Amino acid sequence: MWLPTHGPAADFAARYLDLHQAFYDRTLTDRALDDWRTRQLRTVLDQVSTGSPFYARHLKGVDLDAVTPDDLTALPFTTKARLREEMLDVLSRPLADALFFYETTGTTGAATPCPRDGREIVASNAHITESWASIFRHHFGDHAPRIGLMGPTEVHSFGDTLGDIARNVGSLNAKIWPYSPVIGFQKALQLMKELELEVICCTPGVALTLAKAAEHYGYDLRSDFSVKLLLTTGEMCTPALAHNLETVWGADVYNILYGSQEAFVVATACRNKRMHLSQTNYLIEVVDPETGESGGPRGNGELTVTMLIDGVKPLIRYRTGDVVAIEASDCGCEMPGDLVRIVGRTLDRLELGGRKFTAGQVETAVMTGVTGSAGYQVVIERDDAGQDRLTVRLELLKGLVEDAEALADSVRNGAAAALGVPVTVELSDGLDSIVSTGAFVSWKAARIVDRRTTPDHETEVAQKMAKNRGYER
Repeated sequence: MWLPTHGPAADFAARYLDLHQAFYDRTLTDRALDDWRTRQLRTVLDQVSTGSPFYARHLKGVDLDAVTPDDLTALPFTTKARLREEMLDVLSRPLADALFFYETTGTTGAATPCPRDGREIVASNAHITESWASIFRHHFGDHAPRIGLMGPTEVHSFGDTLGDIARNVGSLNAKIWPYSPVIGFQKALQLMKELELEVICCTPGVALTLAKAAEHYGYDLRSDFSVKLLLTTGEMCTPALAHNLETVWGADVYNILYGSQEAFVVATACRNKRMHLSQTNYLIEVVDPETGESGGPRGNGELTVTMLIDGVKPLIRYRTGDVVAIEASDCGCEMPGDLVRIVGRTLDRLELGGRKFTAGQVETAVMTGVTGSAGYQVVIERDDAGQDRLTVRLELLKGLVEDAEALADSVRNGAAAALGVPVTVELSDGLDSIVSTGAFVSWKAARIVDRRTTPDHETEVAQKMAKNRGYER
């Protein structure tokens, strides 16, 4: 594992990794963990209130000495909108202290800076390393698999972070981003075959587009490649979509981690395909998306995190915009930490037939039982009687579905029962390239065509982006 060799970051790493090891060995007592959280919360609050121009204003008048890990409600929330407004004023250490500079994609607003220092890198990467080591032991034993990393942009943390994790577990890794003008889908597929890559890490959307590209260029996913695992991240991947990916690739699929550029890696997957919170790095709250009322560290609602690592840009009560369900772990794997299930973004909720649905509920309704599909899209319309109606467009890959009409009937009946509105299913030879923009913009903009309303800003952004995407370019 990469470690800082001198200075405050090195001192932090030595202290942190002792705690981390005890956390994973299950020898860390509740009191020791509580002491760590209390000390780090105090350190972070002192740092941001004096070092960050934004937080100096944002926390003015708050009695910080009265704030405890068990009650953060005296602190105001930090939102994505404020991060876009404040930019570098959110930092509470000098930018020069950072080792990497990243930023958000900036597709739906200003790209916000997300620098990271040695403290943040060590603490975040330690949990991902444990996750990958556990999964690889389960699938490969002592063999270190070869990994293909398909990250989104040059200023995204994906490549650096997961490249470091691959090094930590002793694996060869090749960064082969297929949307890069240098690599492209044809070259990415060629390298996958020649290097005999056994693990591919990418978004679900890239995995589906890569499968279509393989068909286009005459490859057989099972016989021409050595892929045993797909590690997906970057956008929602329900169990139903993961199962479909498994039927397409003939590989096991893990929704490998949950996080963001701003908040780093909040949770990681175990060998049982469940997601565990990195509870040495964050104080977790589940809040009501409408009222902001805190429900504490478990339950259903919008995930809000307070970062415990005193790096360059710790965030206080940061509302992620993601709807989650958190519960105590009953997993039985090597990974400690509460279990979290990502339901979808608060902005991606839909109203159908007078009922509200999360993105995860819609995708599950549409994709349950689907196999051999290269993607889906949902069209919502309202008929003359004012009733909502759905059309599900499914693209199927050649030779993977024995009875396409029976599959369409199953989706029609299942989705109608789950969502409570009439459903039509269309089997398509090719979906609009907008479906590939999910990780950059949003699931809703990529997957939903809502003809009941005019296109919103995210949809317009996704439409423009889609014009420059494809595997034949």
